[in-house]
Amino acid sequence: MTEFWVSSGHHLTQRTEGGGLAVTDELILAYLARPELVPPEDACEAERALHASLLADPRRPVTRGDIHGIADADARENWEVMLAFRDRLLAARSVEAAYLALVRGGLQGVPGLFLTQLVHLILRNALDGCDDPFVLRAAELFFRPQRVSLHEGAVLLADAEVIEAREGGAPLSPLVSMLGKEAASELDVLNEENAWSYWSRSDAFTMALNLGSSGRSRDGLARAIEAFVRHLLNAEVTVAPLDRLEDPDWRWFVGLDAEGTRIGNALWRGEPLDDAARERVIAVFSLTFADPSCVDARVGDRPVYLLLAMTPDKTVQLKPQNLVVGLPLASDRAAA
Repeated sequence: MTEFWVSSGHHLTQRTEGGGLAVTDELILAYLARPELVPPEDACEAERALHASLLADPRRPVTRGDIHGIADADARENWEVMLAFRDRLLAARSVEAAYLALVRGGLQGVPGLFLTQLVHLILRNALDGCDDPFVLRAAELFFRPQRVSLHEGAVLLADAEVIEAREGGAPLSPLVSMLGKEAASELDVLNEENAWSYWSRSDAFTMALNLGSSGRSRDGLARAIEAFVRHLLNAEVTVAPLDRLEDPDWRWFVGLDAEGTRIGNALWRGEPLDDAARERVIAVFSLTFADPSCVDARVGDRPVYLLLAMTPDKTVQLKPQNLVVGLPLASDRAAA
């Protein structure tokens, strides 16, 4: 099996009997190594002592007094957030169970960065053994914001962080010129000829995805959605890309991002969409459940439609938690 996404921290975990990932000391230590938590040179003794004690015992209980003894207010806040997150991870039977509890609990107090890291790790587990670079590159949308370019039928998605890191650098390539002023000379659009190179670049996020005119890219995102739903919700679903949404019996939809949700709500209310709003919808999928008994009776065997859209400034920030809380599972399945 070819390795991918080492940066997810998958190698720091162990698989449980149920197929999830156990929260290990090594995983917690990786969070403790984050620059926000490593005490700076001018840190007080209380902060240094707390950090050292957790490096020695990542699961040790931390009292309110341990945190309040830290002199710097920002450091105290960072530690409060991190330790609350750690305790929620440790209280769950797996990383996946912790993520579900956080999402269903409303995500109060959970930094978006931590949530994104969990999704990266969970998808690495769900896609273990996947040998299709199109699926893996499409799955990056779940945890990496994208910048979008529209050109002659192509809907090109490039990693937003990679683009921003290279702005103002090397001369513009034709691809980068299409994406704007950014200098991302290492970016290639994933295709049949260069797909083999994804494996050596999977942690660099330097391949762009053509979600518009590449059927394999759209199918790749469909397969990634299926894997995510199957792994987290224990539900077999079939996801299919659509060219347009023309179903008059439209019973349920899930916006895969905030803009997709906004546009979907407008369509649901019967409001007309202007051309600019329609152009912002970059992908539409139908999702059907293999077992209709696990679906809300109001939906039955009808498909659920998934909408992915870009913002007016042409960025995409997929919200995978919408699949957890938005799919019409029967009440007994949703509470599982």
